[in-house]
Amino acid sequence: MSELTLTVMRLGFLAVLWLFVIVAVQVIRSDLFGTRVTQRGSRRGAEPRPQQRQAPAPPQQRQQQSGGRQRRGAPTKLVVSEGTLSGTTVALQGQTITLGRAHDSTIVLDDDYASSRHARIYPDRDGQWIVEDLGSTNGTYLDRTRLTTPTPIPLGAPIRIGKTVIELRK
Repeated sequence: MSELTLTVMRLGFLAVLWLFVIVAVQVIRSDLFGTRVTQRGSRRGAEPRPQQRQAPAPPQQRQQQSGGRQRRGAPTKLVVSEGTLSGTTVALQGQTITLGRAHDSTIVLDDDYASSRHARIYPDRDGQWIVEDLGSTNGTYLDRTRLTTPTPIPLGAPIRIGKTVIELRK
């Protein structure tokens, strides 16, 4: 082999070694300090918003809801009752709600026991809300029962993901 080939191989090996070290340091840093939870729509230096957040329904959805499409006694909001986000409220408007540590989740959980894409809550065709574990490591619990299949959520039943407890309420 020529001297040039050996030098290129040495530099390539050195670059791969440094890439491995950088990735290892980033993993250790994220494990020690956790992920950064950012408020959506907030600006840097702006005053933090209160934890209560409930977006009003767009006019089109308000008409559908008031038109008798929603069942009587059906839940209207998702409330975090325990954990770091305690008091957070999300209006149920027929969309899928994702839960996890990922920044694009509907509810971002800063919990050591939550996976990036931990669980999702979605409505079925009958208007009932379903919770589904998305293959998380530590599991999702509905009323002390670990979920293995998508399961309907009774009104007020606690959904536990690590230290966070979420409930459907009217």
